[in-house]
Amino acid sequence: MTTEGRDRGGMRIVYIHQYYCNPTMTGGIRSYEQARRLVAQGHTVHVITTDITPGKRSLGWRRTDDDGIQVHWFSVPYANNMSFARRLRAFAEFMVLAAAKATALKADLVFATSTPLTVAVPGVVAARLRRVPFVFEVRDLWPEVPIEMGVLRNPLARRLAGALATFAYRNAEEVVALSPGMAAGVTARRPGTRTTVIPNAADLALFDVAPDAVQRFRDEHRWLGDRPLIVYTGALGAVNGVEYLVRAARRMRESDPDAQVLIVGHGKEWDATKRLAAEYGLLDHTVHMWEKVPKADLPVILGAATMSSSFVRPVRALWDNSANKFFDALAASRPIAVNYGGWQADLLRETGAGLVLDPYDAEQAGVVLAAHLRDELWLEQARAAAHRLAVERFSRDLLFAQFEAVLNRSAAGRTRGRRGPAQAGVTMETPSGTA
Repeated sequence: MTTEGRDRGGMRIVYIHQYYCNPTMTGGIRSYEQARRLVAQGHTVHVITTDITPGKRSLGWRRTDDDGIQVHWFSVPYANNMSFARRLRAFAEFMVLAAAKATALKADLVFATSTPLTVAVPGVVAARLRRVPFVFEVRDLWPEVPIEMGVLRNPLARRLAGALATFAYRNAEEVVALSPGMAAGVTARRPGTRTTVIPNAADLALFDVAPDAVQRFRDEHRWLGDRPLIVYTGALGAVNGVEYLVRAARRMRESDPDAQVLIVGHGKEWDATKRLAAEYGLLDHTVHMWEKVPKADLPVILGAATMSSSFVRPVRALWDNSANKFFDALAASRPIAVNYGGWQADLLRETGAGLVLDPYDAEQAGVVLAAHLRDELWLEQARAAAHRLAVERFSRDLLFAQFEAVLNRSAAGRTRGRRGPAQAGVTMETPSGTA
């Protein structure tokens, strides 16, 4: 252990995340928030990641300090609109680079978070060579999701992807899954894998926005003013189907011409979604589209929202998602509308923190949305329910404590030589917050 790590009694943790983001960047900040808290607890954290800045390609590693996190960047271009072959090449390139880098760093524990699934390889390699425990985090269930969506059709590719998933689970001291469904998928593929459910989190401090900042935002955008607003923030990828919101907006406008929709994000379906909004005569009138913004800019946008939203295509495997946008809405005390079933829909039905829309009938969804955007009593109750969920079940600090416990348990288990079937099982840290 480094002198710094020894003095503070913490571990040296190598943290592998191919698409790590900090708050100045566009994307989820789960890894940043967890890593900076680990540093605050006395651990030494080295994050291995990529720089995907468009048009930027330089050889060699670049190192930065993110609030005490040592971040190692290597330029590996990537974008959602790349061909499948180009994306595979990016995954393979990082896999090789990260394996070499992780192995070169001293560690007491190696942690890798997917996707892509290939990040497990450098994690396992480094952990074995360093003779330290490996912990794997599942953010999306692969290859189950692409198979069900019809993207991964080749039988050989399916077998290889399945073998890679099994390899990751078999070599992990413990697996962290971001939803109960993902945990079930892990144990279905490899029974006996010790798995703990720790979902994405609500960053309460980040989304605590002053009312005057929200008012300025509304005043600065003349199309908004005091009108009701539905926002969608995040990826516009093949799995999201954000055109659903555009179709709902067309029907919603008939009931409430003043209601506004703001889509903030990026992805493969951006152009198609924008074309559909223009075709319906909604673009820049009812539907407004902004390309990706830094995470730090989202709090005021959600603060100005009447309601947030999260969408996926009607594919059962996608119900197990743990989308950041869902938890950001809770952190901002905003109702959220979803068009899928599963554990998040169950939470909304149980608590009243939002709406569960028909996954197939976007027009009916528009009617439902219009009816609730002006219902002040329902909005007040839904905002309160969202806030309670954020504070009592999904606060970042609460879930971090559970995350650190997994790492400490894994390190202690390896030290004592206790690993295997006796430790198997699924620990459900959510949604109730009790095991």
